[in-house]
Amino acid sequence: MNKHSTSYIGLDVHKDSIAIAVAEPGRKPPRFVGTVTTVPSSLTKSLMHVADKAHAHIVYEAGPSGYGWVRYLRGQGWDCDVIAPSHINRSAANKRIKTDRRDALLLAKESRGGNLVSIVVPDSRDEAIRDLARARADAVSARLRARLQLQAMLLRHGRNYNGKSRWTKAHERHLASLSFDHPAQGIAFNEYRQAVTSADEALERLTEALRVQCLEWRMRPLVEAIMCMRSFDVAATTFVAEIGDLARFAKPAALMAYLGLVPPSTPVVPAATRGPLPRPVTSTPGASWLKRPGTIATRRISAGSFRSDSKDNPRLSAISPGRPSCV
Repeated sequence: MNKHSTSYIGLDVHKDSIAIAVAEPGRKPPRFVGTVTTVPSSLTKSLMHVADKAHAHIVYEAGPSGYGWVRYLRGQGWDCDVIAPSHINRSAANKRIKTDRRDALLLAKESRGGNLVSIVVPDSRDEAIRDLARARADAVSARLRARLQLQAMLLRHGRNYNGKSRWTKAHERHLASLSFDHPAQGIAFNEYRQAVTSADEALERLTEALRVQCLEWRMRPLVEAIMCMRSFDVAATTFVAEIGDLARFAKPAALMAYLGLVPPSTPVVPAATRGPLPRPVTSTPGASWLKRPGTIATRRISAGSFRSDSKDNPRLSAISPGRPSCV
């Protein structure tokens, strides 16, 4: 925030409209300016009528609109921040009645009071890697969904597979040997198999593309350092793409709190009790960390869990020699 700001502007950004409110220094209530379209020139024109560019501070909530507006406004010379919605203090009335006008006024008021928490705006190149990592995560979900649909059909018709593990070459030979009495069922079965094959191919393409793009990424040293840890491969790129630069966390506890991996604490006299680690949402960076096969959340780790050497991975072995001994 500009120390010499005299106008605090709150924007409630939506797909087709942007509500504008401004708060002046002092105790005077903020005023609602109006609503404009999402045409950039229309927004900047309205802002110029509201406040001086050199003494204005603009905020808007993080949401599906992304970081396009903050980059545009900063490029135009405006002081703009993206606010974490979870840290906005809302009254009971604002929670019950939520409108564009109320949200813009609240942002302007809280910005004037210095009660808002801004988030880190990623570099455009970092965001590009994040988009590719999320596309790969979507491909993983699509493959899982396609496999479950195929298994559901086979279960309905009693075509069970008695092999050791599914989705291997032996399992593929088993699927190729199956046949159905009615032609319609055969068509449905073939379409399910084709969906699984297409999902596998899409995942392979995105995985390879992510590895290639990571070679020229500025976060490559951090990714390679995390990949040296047990059970981390492509997930290291996904983790770093979602988190960003780890140097912005002052201590490990701040990183764990950001990931949502802090156990709940219940203060009880004479001693406090702590619950288990929370289960994060699948799409969060904490989930990409917790779902690794070697983490505490997936299995209990005894004192001798890491005494035996892990299996050699040629690609990871090529990375490890260049890493510090502490990694």
